[in-house]
Amino acid sequence: MKPIIAFVSFLLMFVLVTPVNAGGKGELQKHFNNVANKVKATENATEKREILNDSFQDMSKALDKLQSTGMISAEDQVGIDGLKATLKENQDELAGINGYERVPDSQLNSFSNYVVQNMEQADSTVTISVVALVLIILLAVLLF
Repeated sequence: MKPIIAFVSFLLMFVLVTPVNAGGKGELQKHFNNVANKVKATENATEKREILNDSFQDMSKALDKLQSTGMISAEDQVGIDGLKATLKENQDELAGINGYERVPDSQLNSFSNYVVQNMEQADSTVTISVVALVLIILLAVLLF
């Protein structure tokens, strides 16, 4: 009976790898898309900035926690460093620090769309395993 269970498990692993891989890549964009929708639904510019800034901080903290666990590969470490750099650049641009001009209040909705697109590009150029992506999203959603 154990060989049959092992064989079925092995077979299912190959069948399910493609859907998991396809779904994992979009989770980061879904998170930032939800943030962009919250920004667009908010009227007050100060609140919009707070939503965006909190999202950047929460995701950065989640990435830091994931890196400190030691559960990810060296390749994922490099990918996470790239995502953290992208997040930091977006946060600096929002605040107008480190050589960036502050995003005007009237452009916050557009900036939230830009962040979604920027994270989509970062996701396509930065290699992070599906497991690491799932852990990032779980940490971002559950811990903060």
